[in-house]
Amino acid sequence: MAEYAKRLWLEEDLGDDYRWSYRVSAVLFSGRSEYQEVDLVDTPTWGKVLLLDGKMQSTEADEQVYHELLVHPPLLHHPNPKRVYIMGGGEGATAREVLRHRSVEEVVMVDIDKVVTDFCAEHLHRNTAAFKDPRLKLINDDARAQLEAAADASFDVIISDLADPLDGGPCYQLYTQEFYSKVVARKLAPGGIFIAQSGPAGFLSCREVFSAIHSTLRSVFPSVVPYAQHIPSFCDAWGYNLVFTDPQQVPLDAEALDARIEERISNLPLHFLDGQTLVGLRQLNKVVRKALAEETEIYTADNARFIHGAGVKAAAAN
Repeated sequence: MAEYAKRLWLEEDLGDDYRWSYRVSAVLFSGRSEYQEVDLVDTPTWGKVLLLDGKMQSTEADEQVYHELLVHPPLLHHPNPKRVYIMGGGEGATAREVLRHRSVEEVVMVDIDKVVTDFCAEHLHRNTAAFKDPRLKLINDDARAQLEAAADASFDVIISDLADPLDGGPCYQLYTQEFYSKVVARKLAPGGIFIAQSGPAGFLSCREVFSAIHSTLRSVFPSVVPYAQHIPSFCDAWGYNLVFTDPQQVPLDAEALDARIEERISNLPLHFLDGQTLVGLRQLNKVVRKALAEETEIYTADNARFIHGAGVKAAAAN
């Protein structure tokens, strides 16, 4: 078995014409839910790696970079975030970072796959405490349905930690103009802030989905602030869109961000993020800036862009 483990490599398609692979030391878990295949492997390079349908979702080596950049910018920009809604986020790391904010009183996290949330609560030890935190309300259901059903509820921050838009997958409909205008905007409290992970944002990949998501958000909200950071395990720069519902709100400078980090967040220091870092990440390169400025396409249910890969329905049709 030891000799076999040394020769076990996991290969993943990144595009039509290229792929990458990494060595696997041990398969810690392999199973299937109603919605997807779930695997946890140990690797020399990335540590523990969570895979869904064979696609790398999170690694011990760099997940904190992705999750700190998703969670802390919207919460730090809000004057007093108390109620937070997370769409997706099944591994628990997004909730973990939200719960570091002392002002937060309630976190509603909705992920459709109970197998994933149960598995991650048990096996991803960094996130175990988050799943047990009494401020967290975990619901295994459709994120849109639950947000719409929250008739009397409004949220200070809504976080979209959804899977990327895939052809045949259900998540792309949660990137549409209709969803943003009729659901997200209505469920944000006055002055509320929305954040969306927005797919690959490198100078070769930014027009896949990042620019169209940005364009769609700009068609609904008064202010959208894009930023991006290279994520090694994603093999690309990754994009985020920070959305302000208050047209008077502007991004904080580095000094103000650092002051709020010290004032608001427990268990410091942060692994990756500080004020200077976030200010720097907002300075997108020339190619990406041009792509965002020129983009006119709007996501709708009938008109969407997709990243490489296919959801269950599209894969079954092939």
